[in-house]
Amino acid sequence: MRFVELASVSADVARTPGRNAKIDLLADALRKLEPSELSPGASYLSGELRQRQTGVGYASLRELPPPADTASLSVTDVDEAFAAMSRLSGKGSQAARRQAVAELFGAATEPERRFLIGLLSGELRQGAQAGLLVDAVARASGVPIAQVRRALLLAGDLKLVAVDALTGGTDALAGYALTVGRPLSPMLAQSAATPTDALADTGVPAAADTKIDGVRIQVHRDGDQISVFSRSLDDLTARVPVVVEAVRALDVTSIVLDGEAVGVDDTGRAVPFQETSSRAARRDGTAVLQPFFFDILHLDGADLLDEPASVRWAALERAVPAGLRVERTMLTSPDDAERVFAAAVAAGHEGLVIKSAAAPYDVGRRGSAWVKVKPRHTLDLVVLAVEWGHGRRKGLLSNLHLGARDPDTGGFVMLGKTFKGMTDEMLRWQTDRLKSLAVEESDWVVKVRPELVVEIAFDGVQKSPRYPGGVALRFARVLRYREDKRPEDADTIAAVRAIHTSTHPTDS
Repeated sequence: MRFVELASVSADVARTPGRNAKIDLLADALRKLEPSELSPGASYLSGELRQRQTGVGYASLRELPPPADTASLSVTDVDEAFAAMSRLSGKGSQAARRQAVAELFGAATEPERRFLIGLLSGELRQGAQAGLLVDAVARASGVPIAQVRRALLLAGDLKLVAVDALTGGTDALAGYALTVGRPLSPMLAQSAATPTDALADTGVPAAADTKIDGVRIQVHRDGDQISVFSRSLDDLTARVPVVVEAVRALDVTSIVLDGEAVGVDDTGRAVPFQETSSRAARRDGTAVLQPFFFDILHLDGADLLDEPASVRWAALERAVPAGLRVERTMLTSPDDAERVFAAAVAAGHEGLVIKSAAAPYDVGRRGSAWVKVKPRHTLDLVVLAVEWGHGRRKGLLSNLHLGARDPDTGGFVMLGKTFKGMTDEMLRWQTDRLKSLAVEESDWVVKVRPELVVEIAFDGVQKSPRYPGGVALRFARVLRYREDKRPEDADTIAAVRAIHTSTHPTDS
């Protein structure tokens, strides 16, 4: 397929308001791709590059040759060009990358260039994020949507699922299963304002897990082979030797565990999240991170994904000693939930995650089976842009533009701005980090790729005609950056509106 055809589809999707109409456009494009083009083509239609790192930043796009008059690029041509850029390293690589960018953009027509820039900047997530493409894969292939979603959740790779669904159909996806050693998309929790609200969502019986302020880990053991994966499915094994040895000591043959890893000091107390995150980022194998597990997905040849949580919890207790498990309390009433929450907060914990005892492990989904509660309103939001600071912050990127995820459009809805809660160290770090994500820059604001997740505390949500979602955060302040989370893990605009509704039930 010619690359210009995908560029045209992307533009049509961005202009089309209805979700079903967007899915039809994407499905039609998927059907037209050759088998060898499906992997890169699916990536482009979801608004991303197949290569996670290309080394091409905003500065590389400032001086480009004139656009081509005639479209000549194929989907394969573009994929090969980016693949070559991603392999460049060492002395002379920057010059070689600039030359490769010039050659690619010089061969692209103006519509293709806009599409390429959108892919590099992350802006195309505004129209066709992965959620839309999952439905489009099902529609194009004729495979039931539930089977496509299940395959995606087990494989964690939309490109792979798209290729198999469109070339092999139902039979190809039927072989997808939990494989020890291959990470799964983790189950996620939604938010509630109070423990009583959370328990109303999960139903009873339920359990309250102490919410640990660490980094999410998934550990796979098959005999002597142990692998540790992050929330974003990156391999952390070499970085967390304490976690590896803890799982090696278990009296099991094969196991898949879900949990958190936390940095501890010499007294055994948990360190602040920023230090835990910094330790997890080390690549020298010296990070001291203590694991605490709260779920089990496989044990000695038996898959437990579809078992009720109560069955999984019993298996976890048999396989993992109490010192390596998250503290858990069974709940049968709202009074139980409020009492346990108050005790957790008084003990200095971040809050609770209340979990249905009847729910299976719904891989990769954020539903009502797990509901987190904190003593203050917090949201994980995405940085959309940032303003240059003034006064003592002159020369630093300071005021963040914050966005919530909108699953219906695949984009982000701006909720307001904040420059509060930032230490000098955080300001310096975010200036360097956000410069690397810049896609457009003026004298006062830098627009960035929507990739960086930040945890925001706030006093409430108010109606606001100023922002497209109709709501804005009150007294928002930065708590910490969450580099362990991806943009698709950010909280949704629906969650923000739910907080507004719960605190302003008569506000219309």
